[in-house]
Amino acid sequence: METTKLTITAKKSIDCREDLLVFCFEQPEKGLPACDELLQPLIVKAIELGDFTGKMNDILLLYPYGGAGGVAFAAKRIMIVGMGKLAVDADSDSLREICRSVGGTIARQCEKLKAATVAVSLPVVGSLPPETVAECLTEGVLLGDYRFRKYKTEEKNEKPYLGLKKVVLLTQGAVAQVRRGSERGARAAKAANAARDMANRPGNDWTPTRFAEYACALAEEMAMKVTILEKADMERLGMGGILAVNRGSAEPPKMVILEYRPEKPAETVLLVGKGLTFDSGGVSLKPAAGMEDMKYDMCGGAAVLTAMRVIGQERPGVGVVAIVPATENMGGSAAVKPGDIIVHYSGITSEIVNTDAEGRMILADALAYGIEKYSPCCVIDLATLTGAVIVALGHHHTGILGNNDELVERLIDAGRMSGEPLWRLPLGPDYSKQIESEVADIKNTGGKSAGTITAAAYLQKFIKEIPWAHLDIAGTAWEFTEKSYIPKGPAGICTRTLVNLVRKWQKFPSDRN
Repeated sequence: METTKLTITAKKSIDCREDLLVFCFEQPEKGLPACDELLQPLIVKAIELGDFTGKMNDILLLYPYGGAGGVAFAAKRIMIVGMGKLAVDADSDSLREICRSVGGTIARQCEKLKAATVAVSLPVVGSLPPETVAECLTEGVLLGDYRFRKYKTEEKNEKPYLGLKKVVLLTQGAVAQVRRGSERGARAAKAANAARDMANRPGNDWTPTRFAEYACALAEEMAMKVTILEKADMERLGMGGILAVNRGSAEPPKMVILEYRPEKPAETVLLVGKGLTFDSGGVSLKPAAGMEDMKYDMCGGAAVLTAMRVIGQERPGVGVVAIVPATENMGGSAAVKPGDIIVHYSGITSEIVNTDAEGRMILADALAYGIEKYSPCCVIDLATLTGAVIVALGHHHTGILGNNDELVERLIDAGRMSGEPLWRLPLGPDYSKQIESEVADIKNTGGKSAGTITAAAYLQKFIKEIPWAHLDIAGTAWEFTEKSYIPKGPAGICTRTLVNLVRKWQKFPSDRN
């Protein structure tokens, strides 16, 4: 994906020599469609025959030819992509999603046609400025073009399609603005694809040490500060949560800390992402069926670190610190057991009722440490934390809980803007009663009911009064509701939400209160 070349040009579509030339088509209410005058007769004929409707992601493929009466385009193929009927009052987030969806469809058709180069005539999409259309269209193309072939050594069929090498956006004006938008979209999409790469790498490859190596390389590239807390550091600091989870594993734990500090930051946002590189459940062993998917239990950490790449590239005015507590959860002879009591970094004691409720244990240490050391204005954590969130919300929305309405609303807005919807769940003292322990301060599960909420209630014990939001991405990190730009597998979820949150960042809390 990093080799895809983006070009923005004002040259005429008829002169494009790419493998595929694309026009986006808004379904007309009545009368003839608005499109390239050379193509209009062909499109009208296809509509009359019922071969093309212009509905969302409908496809019409044309083959240009020269000669008398021919359609003399230089491109090898021409594709018309339907955008459906755009409502006059459509909101900007809906229009953004249309652009991403069309971009994903273009990428998938390029794969089908084995087209390595594509030129897209930038469409008019409702009230969206051309810069935003270019941003979201580019996002969709690059996200939809994602593929993971790291471990493929031979192909059963013919030579595999290796993805797009060149994407050209054709615009009749505002070239600089369109280029700026396209580059913004490319940065966000490449970051999300990097998160997908991390998630696709199995536990014997993507270990806690790999997280640390990625952060160190990123820090050097982006002039950030990196700190890696090793096991000895955690023992010295009393991080009993992550140390307990790690006890059954041969892989050493890492607490990965990456700091972006502008020259005079008015405030600092703390991001914490769960980095369970493989979760067997420990002594409370998971069922064998589907356990291979537990390599995805580090998607929260992946989202946080890959978002930091874009933050490093764009250099916003707000400071951002990312922490990834990284370990495996295995059932070795030294593994933590149900009934054990641990002491977290904050001094809070916790009874381990279920060793498979490990995510909250490692996050608790990271949250308490990050808040104490960096004094953030707010903290956001992301984790594939509970299966209960899938029962509640399925694979359509990420669950969000928190103690601050404004922060939660900002995240919901950023998610909507990114096409990654969030849904707020309640949180209050009644749920905290479920995690009370008779032998320790708290216990690490609250029973079957309200599992997502009681997991958040556990984390809240380590937040103090800091504005905080928790995103449970267990239902959306992989097998997310399939879209044209999200192929099967890990979705790179919430990388772009975090990026857009920081891009739009204003003083927190705002003066509205």
